[in-house]
Order: sequence, then structure tokens, then C-alpha cells
Amino acid sequence: MRPFLLLACLATASFAAEPVKRPDDDSHWQKAYPAATTGMKRIVIHLDAQKDEYSWKVELIVGKTVETDGVNRVALMGKIEERPVEGWGYTFYRAEIKSDGMISTRIGVDPNQPKVKQFVTLMPHGPVRYNSRLPIVVYIPEGYEVRYRFWKAEETTRTGEEG
Repeated sequence: MRPFLLLACLATASFAAEPVKRPDDDSHWQKAYPAATTGMKRIVIHLDAQKDEYSWKVELIVGKTVETDGVNRVALMGKIEERPVEGWGYTFYRAEIKSDGMISTRIGVDPNQPKVKQFVTLMPHGPVRYNSRLPIVVYIPEGYEVRYRFWKAEETTRTGEEG
């Protein structure tokens, strides 16, 4: 009887170790997140598994490429909000961009100076928890894009001195 019990435990353990399905599995994560509303689009970021995901963070950057004078600092007005997916316990992010557009410094520039293409952004949102088992879902207005970068903690720690 005991060999049968051991075999049953091993069989159950092998099913628990199956990899998480990725973007093409409609039955998995897509059911939880609402479709994008009119004028918005849903951006999905799937992260690779890391050895110690608690040491990693993700910075979300929403913006668009526009022509600027190349001298003044330009930014979009708005924010990225974290919201819950009702009934699932998941989180998604929504970029709210104010319709009156961009803000800029006011350094005088020669009007004949050629324009420069620049990726203009909202204030970055982060850090977001790194979790390779769930996608990061961001809703943004049409015409904008999401970029992201990783932040990783050093493996060594330091001790503060009493002062």
C-alpha cells in the first residue's frame, strides 16, 4: 500500500511543476483583465522568470514620440494609476493623460533650428513588483506607447553605523 501512496504523491507533484502558460493561452490571464475601452489600448508585458524575483522591480514609462526644439525639457501631463481587477485580486495600470497636453521649460530657441524627435513621457511609474507568473497590464490612450526598464537590488547589503 505504501508504494502506491508514494507513487500517487510523485504523480501529483509532477503536475504541480508544470510551467505557467504564456501569452497565447486565452483561458488563463486574459479572462481576468477587461478589454480596452474606445480610444484606449491594452498593453501586456510578460516577464521572464528570475532566480530571486523579490530583488527585481519594473519601472513603467508611458509616452509618445513627438517633435521638439531639442533644447527645452518636455513632459506629458497626467499619471499612471494602479487599479484592482474586480474579483480576481490582480492589479492593472491605467495611464490618464490630460488633454491639454505637454509642459515644457521656456528656454528661448532660434525658430529656424531644426526640430528633433524625442520620446516625451509622463512621470515614470514604479517600482512595480516583478512577478513572472502574471503579466503587467497597462491601459493607455491610442497614440501612446509603454516602455519599461528593470531595477535590480545588489546582492550585497551594508550595515549602517550608529551615529
